[in-house]
Amino acid sequence: MATMAEVDLEKLVYTRAELLTSGDYAEPLIANGIRCHGGFDADGVYGSPRVIHRTPAVLAWQAQLEQGGHELIGIARALMPPQYPNVEQAKLLLEHGVRDPIVRALTIVSIVEGFGAIIRDVKVPKLDELIVEPIDGSALAHLNQGLFEAHARDESGYREEGGHKQMWEAARDLALETPKIPGDVLMRLMGRRRRAAKAKRPFPQLDEKLERMLQMMAQVMVVEVFAMGTFDWGERLLSDPEVSAEPQAAGDMVRYIRADESPHIEYLRTGLSEIRARTLRTVDGNTISGREVVDRLIHRILKAMTTHRREEQREDVRAGMKDAMQVAAEPTQLLEEFDSLDSSWTPPEKTGFEAPAAA
Repeated sequence: MATMAEVDLEKLVYTRAELLTSGDYAEPLIANGIRCHGGFDADGVYGSPRVIHRTPAVLAWQAQLEQGGHELIGIARALMPPQYPNVEQAKLLLEHGVRDPIVRALTIVSIVEGFGAIIRDVKVPKLDELIVEPIDGSALAHLNQGLFEAHARDESGYREEGGHKQMWEAARDLALETPKIPGDVLMRLMGRRRRAAKAKRPFPQLDEKLERMLQMMAQVMVVEVFAMGTFDWGERLLSDPEVSAEPQAAGDMVRYIRADESPHIEYLRTGLSEIRARTLRTVDGNTISGREVVDRLIHRILKAMTTHRREEQREDVRAGMKDAMQVAAEPTQLLEEFDSLDSSWTPPEKTGFEAPAAA
C-alpha cells in the first residue's frame, strides 16, 4: 500500500492530481459486494484514500499559520450533544426485537454521507480579488484544486468506487443482517430539510459567492466534528456481539470511516483559519476582518445545532416509537425503561466564537 509522502513543511503548492492520489493497495475494501475506496496493506492495515499528499499538504499549511502567529480554530467537545438514542437505549431496543428506529438511524447516516458530494458544487470565487493578503501556498488556494473534490469522493464514492454512503450501508447490513429499510426514511429526512427556514444573509456586504462558500465550509466543518459522536455511537453499538450479527466486520467498517474523516475536518478548519487571519474586501470598496466573518458564521451554526439538533433527533426517533415497540412483549414497560436510560445534557452557555465585548 502506498504510504503518506514525507511531510515537507516547505512544500506549500500541490497539483489537483496529487491531492486526489490514493496509490496502490495490497487488498481492496469490499463492502456489500461494492469495491470501496481505501484498502489494506500486506499486514491487513486499512489505509484511507487520497491522503498520500493531502495530509502532508494540510500539515504544511497549518504549520505556516502557526509560524505566522495565527491560531487554528477548534470546536470544544462539550458542544456536541449526545446521540439519541444513546448506545444503551439502542441496545435495549435491539435486544427486544425493536429494530426499526435503529435501522432508520443508520440509514439516515448513510444518506447524509451521500449528500456530502454537494461540496464539489460549491462555487469558489476569485479569492485573490476578494482577500487583501496573498493566498498563494495555502489551503484556500487549493479548495477548487482538489480539496473539495477529494472530500466529495470520500463521502459518496466516485464512478464505480463506493464511499462512506456505501460503507455505512454495509455496516448496517452486516450488524443487522440486511434489515428491511422503511420506505419513508428519505421522504421524512427531506421534509425536515424543506421545513428549515431560509436565513437572511449574515454578511450582505460580502461578495455573495464568497459568503456562500464560507457558510458551506463552516457548516460542513461543524457537521463533521459533531459526526464524531455518531461514529463513536455506531462503532460501539455495531461492535457489540450481543446485538450485532457481525461485530468485528461491522465495527471495523465504522472504524475505517472514522479514519477517513480526519482529513475533512483538518482542511476545513485550516481554510477557515486562513480566512480568519486575513482581511476581506466588501462589495462597497471597504474591508472587514476575516476573524469577524468566520467567528460569527461558526457561532450561528453552533448555536443552532446545540439548540435544535438533539430535539430533531428525538423527534425523528420518537415519531414512530410506540408503533415500533408493539413487537415487544411489554411495550409500555419497554418505553419506560428506554426513557430511564436517556442521557442528560445541557448546552454550554458559550460557543467560544462569540463577538468580543465592546470596549
